Order: sequence, then structure tokens, then C-alpha cells
Amino acid sequence: MFSNVDRQSLQEHLALVALLKTCARQKDVCKGTILHADVLRRGLLEQNVFIGSTLVDMYSKCGALAKAQQAFDDLLRRDVVCWTALIIGYTHHGHGERALICLQKMKLEGFLPDAVTFACTLRACGSIGATEMGEEIHLEIARKQLLENDIVLGNALVDMYAKCGALSKAQQVLNELPVQDVVSWNALITGYVHSGHDEQAIECLELMQSKGMSPNAVTLLCVLQACGSLGALDKAKQIHVGIVSKGLLKIHDLLGNALVDMYARCGALEQAQQVLNELPVQTKVSWTALISGYCQHGQHEKALACYQKMQSEGLPSDALTLAWVLKACGSMRALEKGKEVHADIAREGFLENDHVLANALVDMYAKCGALAIAEQVFDELLMCNAASSTALITGYFQQGHGEEALACFERMQHNGISPDIVTLLCILQVCGSLGAIQKGEEIHAKVVKEGLLGNYCGLGNLLVDMYMKCGGVAKAQLIFDGIGVRDVVSWTALMTGYAQAGKHECVFCLFDEMIGHGTAPNSVTLTVVLKSCTDLSLLSKGLTYFETMSSSYGITPTLEHHTWIVDLFGRAGYFDKAMEVAKRVPSSDHLPTWLALLGACRKWENVVIGRIAFENILRLDRMDTAAYACMSDIYAVALVKEELIHF
Repeated sequence: MFSNVDRQSLQEHLALVALLKTCARQKDVCKGTILHADVLRRGLLEQNVFIGSTLVDMYSKCGALAKAQQAFDDLLRRDVVCWTALIIGYTHHGHGERALICLQKMKLEGFLPDAVTFACTLRACGSIGATEMGEEIHLEIARKQLLENDIVLGNALVDMYAKCGALSKAQQVLNELPVQDVVSWNALITGYVHSGHDEQAIECLELMQSKGMSPNAVTLLCVLQACGSLGALDKAKQIHVGIVSKGLLKIHDLLGNALVDMYARCGALEQAQQVLNELPVQTKVSWTALISGYCQHGQHEKALACYQKMQSEGLPSDALTLAWVLKACGSMRALEKGKEVHADIAREGFLENDHVLANALVDMYAKCGALAIAEQVFDELLMCNAASSTALITGYFQQGHGEEALACFERMQHNGISPDIVTLLCILQVCGSLGAIQKGEEIHAKVVKEGLLGNYCGLGNLLVDMYMKCGGVAKAQLIFDGIGVRDVVSWTALMTGYAQAGKHECVFCLFDEMIGHGTAPNSVTLTVVLKSCTDLSLLSKGLTYFETMSSSYGITPTLEHHTWIVDLFGRAGYFDKAMEVAKRVPSSDHLPTWLALLGACRKWENVVIGRIAFENILRLDRMDTAAYACMSDIYAVALVKEELIHF
């Protein structure tokens, strides 16, 4: 078999191959390079093609792709194995296009790919979304009837189609496989989850189990992610029971983290905390999942408490943990705690390489109102981007510094930073608040030029809102008419603008038109309609809207809704009714309601009810100057009347 090589040479060659494979496993490219030099010195490539293939494989697995390519180019004789080794290297290190080019060259040189080559190139297709090339490979595999005995190749096909987003095709391939295993199903389930089709992922799990196949850790990780996205708590609890009964939490740390994350995303934060407490090993990943859950559900104090607990147990934080903690600090306006976290970040040197964390710092200081520090952090960033600029712009806007927000936007553009969709949404609000219609028109032109209006309904809504606030009623109506898919926000933005312009009849017409289009109002919509009724003193119409809020639209009247009704009754002189509504307001802060009633008392010169309203206002806020002024007017008019009577 090896007529030209004696037994001793064969043993040396095998030993050399074994050493090269060891280098590949250990990613020891230095030692591998030394062995390569020895191979060249002894002229072994001419004697044994397998040594050449092993060299290519070693460099590929070490990630030294240039050296792998050079070793391949130096081969005097090539075979399918060395071509496949090179293709595997390019694929595994994220160079899918290069891998597919190698496949084409291999065929041109007359080499026929085998099942391993095909499996690898299918992975390359999936990594770069090359569906057409994947389909060509699929046809070639089918022609050669390779799927009949190779489950790995079948799984690679399912995985390729799933990663390319061709999920119906992936499902079809899986259904037609002669033999299915858990890897086949995992490829499809993962594809559904990554494409946002979480319900189908859960259905796949159930179908897989109905066929008598047990999910493994990979399956469960994917399906827990799907449950978290859907808020499918009941299904997730079933999966949790199965995980515990099989003792998988003791074997797979990632499953524990996934359970914490799933419960947190579903809002079941007590259960998330309980799962974390019971984990055999708690990690920064599990703690970060819980911290993010508390932040996402508005429980920022608990998020900070988790961070402190993490620190007390000596667990290291990573950039993601700290970004969530900064979010909690910003939401709570906890400036001092934010500064402490900033010091932790600086000490760990995270800011040098993490833009997300840097942006979170700017955002935290801006939300805390520390705009000077936010600007200082922003100026010290090694590389500013749209997110950091937007955080600063938003901070200025939220603190009432609209002019500074616009100036920051101008600097951002001057520095060559392109605004993203979030920036544009924010700056449109700034323009509306300032009445800066010229700047708003510039943003509008940019939105149209870049074709963004059709992709983001929120942009159209904010353009309507901006033009209405700037007095551009006709332009607002024109944009509204051009919005392809209108939602309740679109309608409410236009109605709000007409109400502010005093065109209340337009508000009622739009409300009826909205209902006719099948769009249900929200709480804000009803507030706008009730305001219009109040401004026109349409008591009967206002009561109809108010009384049908719950029955027709499922909206529970808020403090603001009750206040407008009190105002309506008061303006009409029905003080008994106004008092009745004021007393049943579902809020501890009745101040706006009593102020509305007091205002009506001034109109009708009602001292008795006015005094009741005034006393209730003082109980809530003894320093309300508007109430003192209003009550003073009521007393003054009453005094004048009394003097006239006695005159």
C-alpha cells in the first residue's frame, strides 16, 4: 500500500500528523509553524498528501487563515480533504463568501465535494444568507442521493434554510428527512426564534415531543427565549417543571440563566428571583437577567438592590450589567449612585471599548438633570455616535432646554454623525415644543429623501404633531392623509392639533371617522375629545363620551377625564353634579379636579362650593397660589355684591 515508504517513515509521518492535530486542538500556531518548517525541510509534502491536508486543517482551526491559504497553495498535490479543510477554516471564522469561492474553484479543478464539504458550505450559505447558492447545493445533494444515509447533511440543510429565513423550506426539508434527531428540530426551532416567530417555535417543540423525541438543553434554551418574548408564562412553567424533574439545572448553567431571563421578561419577577436564589451556581449572567427584568418593569430600586447584592457576593459586573444599572439610576434620578457606578466603570476600563456603556452614561446624567456632566462625558468619548448624541439631545429636551437640544443636533451633523431614527423622533418633538417649523421642515425633507416615512409609522405621527404645534395645520393634514397605516396615535395627534387650534368640530368629525375605520380610541384620545366638549360647553355630548368610555372602548376613566367632566358640569352651573364627580375621582391627588371646580365657582360667583373646593385644594397643596388668587376673586365679587345690596 505504501510501497515507497518504509515502516519507520510511515510511523514518523503518523507521529507528525498527530502532533499537528494536537496543535490544532490547542490552537498552538507557533508550534504548528515550527512543525511546518520541519515538513518543508524534509520534503514531506511531496511524499504524503495527508500531511499537507493536516497542515491546512491545523492553520484553519487556529484561525491563521492566511497561513492556511499559503500552505494550501504550496501543495503539489491536492485532494477533497485539503479543499474541505480550507473551506471549513473560512466558514468557522466568519468568511462565508471565501468558503463558497473555494467550493467553486474546487469544482473547476475537477474535485467532487463529499458530504463533509457540502455540510460545511451549507453552513457558509446560512452565515451570509446565500439562499440561492444553498438551493443549488441542495439540488446537487439530492442528485447524488446523499441525504438517504447522512443525517448530519440533512440537519445542515435545515439549518441553512432556517438561517436564511426560508422557514417554510426548512420545515419542508425536515419533514422529508429519512431520519430526524434533536439536532434537526433544534435547527428549525432556532430559526423560528431568531426570525421572531416564537409561537411556531413552541409549536415545533410540541410536535417534536409528540413524535417521541426529547428536547435537549439547546432546544430548551431556544424555547424559553420564545416564551419570554411572548410572555407565555404557563408554557414556560411547564418547561421549568421538566427541567427540574430531569435535574438539568445541575448540569447546564445556561438553563438557569435562561429561566431567570424568561421569568423576568414575562414580568414574573418574584419567580425570577426565586429561581436565581435556587441556582446551584449564580453568575453575572443570571444576575444581569434579573436586573434587566426589574428595569424593564419599572422596579428600578430593586434593580439597584440586586446590583449591590451582586457586589457584596464578589461577583464581577460586565458592561451589560452596568448599562442596566445606569438605566435604573437615570430613571430614579439617583445621581449620586450613578456617579458611584461611573467610578466603577472607569476603574474597570470599560469605557475604552464599549459604546453602549458610554451612551448609557451620557443618558443617565442627562436624565438626572446633570447636563454639564453629561456633556463632559460626551466630549470625552473616544468615538461619538448617533446613540450618544441622541442621549444628550433627549436630556436637553426633557429638561426644557430645547434650544440647546437643537444646537447639539447641529453639532452632531457638523461632526459627520448621521442621525438615526431615534434622533429624528426626538428632534421633531423639540421642533414642535419650540415652534421651530423651519427646522422641522428640514427634518421632514430628510425623512422623505431617505424614504423613512413609509417604514416608521411613528415618524409620520410626530410630523403631524410637530406641524400642528407649529401652526402648520394644512401640512399636518397632508402628512396624515399620506400615512399608509394609521394607528390611534396618528388620529390622536391630528385631533390634538385641531383642538389646540380651536377647531373642535374637526375633532368630533375625526373621532367618528377613526371609529369608522375600525381604530379604537385610547385614553389620550378621549381626553382630547372631552377637552373639546368642555371648550364648547357641550355638556350632553361630553357626558355621552364619558359614560361610554368603559362600555364601548374598555377605557377606565382617569383623573384627567374626571377633571374635564367636573369642569363641564361646573361651567354649566350644575355644582351638585360637579361635586359628586369630584368626590369619586379614583386618585389620591384630586388637585386638578378641585381647581377646575374652583374655576367654575369664580364664573358663577358661588362662594359656598368655592370654599369647599378651596379647602380641599389647601389640604393637598397649601402653597397653590392660583387657588388663593381664584378664591380671592370669588370673595371680592361677593363683597361687592353685598355692599351693593346694602347701599
